[in-house]
Amino acid sequence: MPQSPATPLPSPKERRRLREAKSLSHADLAARIGVTSATVRSWETGRSAPRGRKRETYAKLLTANAGANADQEERTTATTTIRTSTTTVDKAATEAGPTPPARTHPLRTKPAPGTRSTSRPQPAAKRAAKPLTPAPMTSPAHAHAHALASAPAANGHIRPLPVRVTRPQAARPPDQTPAQAFDALCAHCAPGLVRQTYLLTGRRGLAHESVERAFQLAWQRWPEVAVDRDPAGWVRAAAYEYAMSPWHRFRPSLRHPDAPPAQPADRAFLDVLLSLPPAQRRALMLYDGVGLDLPETAAETEASTPATANRLLNARETIAERLPDLADPEALHRRLAEVGKAEKLRLPKADRVRTGSEYRARFWTRAAIAFTALIIGATALTLRNAPTHYEPPQAPGRAISGVPPRMGPGPLTYEDTTLREKLRAELPNGQDRLAPQAR
Repeated sequence: MPQSPATPLPSPKERRRLREAKSLSHADLAARIGVTSATVRSWETGRSAPRGRKRETYAKLLTANAGANADQEERTTATTTIRTSTTTVDKAATEAGPTPPARTHPLRTKPAPGTRSTSRPQPAAKRAAKPLTPAPMTSPAHAHAHALASAPAANGHIRPLPVRVTRPQAARPPDQTPAQAFDALCAHCAPGLVRQTYLLTGRRGLAHESVERAFQLAWQRWPEVAVDRDPAGWVRAAAYEYAMSPWHRFRPSLRHPDAPPAQPADRAFLDVLLSLPPAQRRALMLYDGVGLDLPETAAETEASTPATANRLLNARETIAERLPDLADPEALHRRLAEVGKAEKLRLPKADRVRTGSEYRARFWTRAAIAFTALIIGATALTLRNAPTHYEPPQAPGRAISGVPPRMGPGPLTYEDTTLREKLRAELPNGQDRLAPQAR
């Protein structure tokens, strides 16, 4: 059953943006709340969530003056960009001539044969199929700032984009029951998540189990997931974390690989994809498969933007080296979708997910209560049988001198032997033994 409502928090991606907008590092924010930097990093990725007073403090630090900070950040960024762009554009126009060179995306452009790309990828525009996409910056100042920041620098790297803070939208009045909203989310996201986890793991059963477990966790935390700005991203992060957990290698049922795809081309592509390191595989799936931009991919993978860009470049170079037909990013995107749709994968059912989630919650609650009762009973039994007063231990024994040792029977003398033979010669029983003898 769903847990009781708690203090609403922005989505994990929005938490990171709000923190960066206030120029706070993980250590600064952790010091204000009273936790470690690793805990704050886990909150920003959605792996865990704060509770109690720490949750309230975290929400206040993120949402306090969020609107003012957003407006100030946008005005400052636009003003600085316009001043910088005027000088840069005039200088570039003087040096390059009237016709500006065409600018291409470093991650969307195929590198020349025999060369290795050293530029980092830029945040690409989200694909039209991506749900819950924030509205793009359409003002002239924002468009000019985005174009200037996306242009490659002289050293071959990409200038970082200004931090864009989006204000949290007010929650709409619920027009569906929690079960209906959860069923709609499961029906919409489950098919794509099963295909994505299959491409990440290469196992059909593990893909179904990962998505089912992610939706069970979402139903347990439904008050938090329901108000999240990207519920699909919340479930996707949970499914990816479970699917790529290193502990699965110790499960006996997963020691042997699944049957490969029927088509040779699909089999070759899946082998190359599974040969990539898990971090590169996940970044490639989020960027080229799902269609997230670079900052969102970095936030979901708990890595910096340059590190995520390097992972993408290395993964694409490995795939292009072994499969030259997929050197084009668009071809790679289509190939990821085709291989996932070609497999017949089981989809989790929403009603079974909710029932299983409630059963697991009841089971672990009862197990915790039983374990607590066992500890209380053992403690009470120990207190009941414990001694009420101190009993000093007995001193160890020691030898005492002057006491003669105990003696046993010694050897028989001649008289004792004669008496014994005489007694044995007498009649042992009967009346004659009692009658006196005349002498």
